[in-house]
Amino acid sequence: MSWHARLQIDYTLHEGTSRAHHQHVGPLRILQSLYPEGPAVCHNVLVHPPGGLVGGDTLDLEVHVGPQAHGLLTTPGATRFYRSAAEPARQNTYLRLAAGARLEWLPLEAICYNDCRAENSVHMALEPGAELMGWDLSALGLPHADLPFEQGYLQQHLAWPGVWLERARIAADDVRLLGSPAGMAGKRCLGTLYLAVADGLGRARREQALDSARQCIGAHRLVASAGATSPNAQVVLVRVLADQVEPAMDLLRQVRLAWRQALWGMAATSPRIWAM
Repeated sequence: MSWHARLQIDYTLHEGTSRAHHQHVGPLRILQSLYPEGPAVCHNVLVHPPGGLVGGDTLDLEVHVGPQAHGLLTTPGATRFYRSAAEPARQNTYLRLAAGARLEWLPLEAICYNDCRAENSVHMALEPGAELMGWDLSALGLPHADLPFEQGYLQQHLAWPGVWLERARIAADDVRLLGSPAGMAGKRCLGTLYLAVADGLGRARREQALDSARQCIGAHRLVASAGATSPNAQVVLVRVLADQVEPAMDLLRQVRLAWRQALWGMAATSPRIWAM
C-alpha cells in the first residue's frame, strides 16, 4: 500500500508574532510551534511518522509565508528513500514567500537506499523583498553499513522559475558521474545550500555572502571538495561533496549561521532538535 500525504503550512505575522497554521491529509504534519529566539521567528519540525518512502509514495508539502513573517522548518531525522520495485517515490515541496517574508528550509539529509527510485523536487516563488535560505543534502547508500548504492537513481529538481533551475539525475550505474574527478569523485554525499533574494543582493551584499561562505569553507576539513558561487544577482550557492553526511552537514550549518549574522543581522541560532 502506497501513501499520498499532503501538508499545507501558512505562516502569518500578527502583532509581531509569526504564527503557523496547517492542514494535513495523511501522515505528514508539524509539531508545536517554538520560539527560541523570540516571537518574530516561528520554528517548526516537520514529521513523517512512517519514517521513509517506498515506490508509489508521494509527499506534497506547500509552505506559504505571509508578508513580513519568518518561518523556520526542519525535520527530526533523515528522509529515507527505500528500495522501490517499479514506481518512484516522490517528495514535492512548494515554497511561496510573500512580500518581505523570510523562510529557512532546513530538512535533514535524504538517504537513498540501494535500488531506490527517488524523485525530490523543490519549487520556489518569491515576491519583492522576500528571502529564502535553504539546503538539500543527499546520501547515496550506507557504505559504512555495507549497504552501497549499486542500483536505482535519485532525481533532483530545484526551480525558481525565470531565475534559477537545476536538474540532476544520479543513476547508480553512471560510473562516469559517480567516479570521475569532474563528477562526484567517488564521494557519496552531496549538498547544496542556497540563498535566494527576490530583489537581488546588490554587489556589496553578494560579495559579503560569498566571502563569509568561503571563510567557513577555508577553515573546514572539506575545503578541497566545497565551494561557493553566485550564478546570478539573486542566488548564492555553497556546494559540498563528502564521504559521509556529518561533515557535509557541519559545513552547511556553519555557513548558514554566518549568513544569518552577516546578511540578516540575526543571532547564530539553530533549531533545538538538532542538539538532541
